[in-house]
Amino acid sequence: MRKALILIVFFMSQGIFGLAQDMQYSQYYANPLYLNPSLAGSTGMSRVGLNFRNQWPALDQTFVGYTAYFDFYEERMNSGFAIILQGANESFTQTSINEIGLIYSYRLKISENDFIQAGAQGSFVRRDAMFDKVILGTQLDIDRGKIIGSPGDGFEGESQISAPDVHVGMMYYGKKAWLGVSGFHLLRPETSYLTGLNEKLPIRYGLHGGYRFNLAPGDINDYFNNTDQERSFAFGFNYKRQGQYSQLDIGGEFFFEPLVLGFWYRGLPTKYELPNNESLVALVGISLESGLELGYSFDFPISKLGYSGSGGSHEISIRYVFSNQDPRKRYFSPLPTFRY
Repeated sequence: MRKALILIVFFMSQGIFGLAQDMQYSQYYANPLYLNPSLAGSTGMSRVGLNFRNQWPALDQTFVGYTAYFDFYEERMNSGFAIILQGANESFTQTSINEIGLIYSYRLKISENDFIQAGAQGSFVRRDAMFDKVILGTQLDIDRGKIIGSPGDGFEGESQISAPDVHVGMMYYGKKAWLGVSGFHLLRPETSYLTGLNEKLPIRYGLHGGYRFNLAPGDINDYFNNTDQERSFAFGFNYKRQGQYSQLDIGGEFFFEPLVLGFWYRGLPTKYELPNNESLVALVGISLESGLELGYSFDFPISKLGYSGSGGSHEISIRYVFSNQDPRKRYFSPLPTFRY
């Protein structure tokens, strides 16, 4: 009985059956198309990537998110093209969301070292819920302490809903600075599984930017010759707002080729009594000359949820950047953004 009541309260607090907000990734630049569609083709070559996030594994009920993508740049058209698959599962409500999208971006050169890249994504989204494990308040007989009927009875609606969606973004970048804006879910797809309700997914707005400082270069000895080792520090921020929730990531990332070390704060304390998932994020990554990049990050909660109660969050990213022509050929300089 108690579990049933807790379940009902949780559903009410989630705005009808969970996953009403997008998954928040810590390695947002290692998940570039999820951050901003304009980043399609931003390497000037071809790129394939995978991301996985396990949020709060110490809880009996967890949040898991994943993405897979492929993008490439077409020099003759100054354009980037991409396909992205992304999804999230929430075990408590037994709900999931899966999305497949196609992205186009265009790169405009405004000076020798300054560019603007704009992109748009068209997607097909599917949401699934397992109603056979859900107990509604109308099924509770409080006087006798019993459940009337079976879990899943009393629903008038579909357990699967599908809809198209549109995301857009734009980014300016130079040799050292960058600034981007994005908007997701412009079509506001339906999120309610119940007949008669009109719950729409809120638009997710994003603003991200930063600046990279070059440090004194070092040397890498490969037993045959010495090569310059890139050393730099980037400071950046990533602000997101979706419905009544807002969040800010702010911090820095060191690149001592091939090692990447990052540290930032996530959260946005406000006067409103709303969860902000505040945490400290630490990252370690490696960027190899072959084009392979691996990253791992850990979110240490500093909110009331705490580490012992949640277990923090783990995130892994894998990317491979390559060219069908000269493996070292880039059509323009790498972006100054975070690598992860």
